[in-house]
Amino acid sequence: MDADWITAMRTGAVAAHSILLFAKENFSTMGILGLGNTARAALLMLVSALPKRELYIKLLRYKGQEELFAERFAEYSNLHFSFVEDAAALVKGTDVVISAATYLSGDLCTDDCFAEGVLVVPIHTLGFTNCDLFFDKIYADDYGHVHHFKNFEKFNYFAEVSDVVNGTAVGRENNRERIIAYNIGVSMHDVNYAAHIYEMLNGVKLENIDLHGPAEKFWI
Repeated sequence: MDADWITAMRTGAVAAHSILLFAKENFSTMGILGLGNTARAALLMLVSALPKRELYIKLLRYKGQEELFAERFAEYSNLHFSFVEDAAALVKGTDVVISAATYLSGDLCTDDCFAEGVLVVPIHTLGFTNCDLFFDKIYADDYGHVHHFKNFEKFNYFAEVSDVVNGTAVGRENNRERIIAYNIGVSMHDVNYAAHIYEMLNGVKLENIDLHGPAEKFWI
């Protein structure tokens, strides 16, 4: 089974789940950088969960990808896009920051850019080591994913997302807390997703299913 689609959509779903679980109440502003398939999947999942929420979304300009991204979501009248030139402008005054950038040479911006109540979701865990030192709470899929981070021992609070979902750890407790969620999903999610797809195929003739992989750069 080719897991390109499964993994991309699962990663987007996990990011959207983090936002729904940890973002401040009635959040309305977002900043997104790294505007590839994973970011597209994350916003697609989020807007599906919040179809009536008016969201004002800043996109970091990069090789014209911001325009293609906005065009992809042109059908959603509740999504309002604007373009910014630098990371500081993306983060300042923003309720939710999503980074799907696959490479960042250092931290995205200075501490003072992050307002009270912000949620940061670094899908590829890059660019926010300074946040580790002063954010109120930090979450991850699994202890093993982050225990090697250079600032792990300095986290103010850490818990796995599953513990929050199960009620054995606290999540956001007020709209002032700064929170970062280092959770991008685990392979168990992919296996579970694949099992459900396999069940759906029961009795379906496989020759009627398009098994060709994506041929374009942006396919979500």
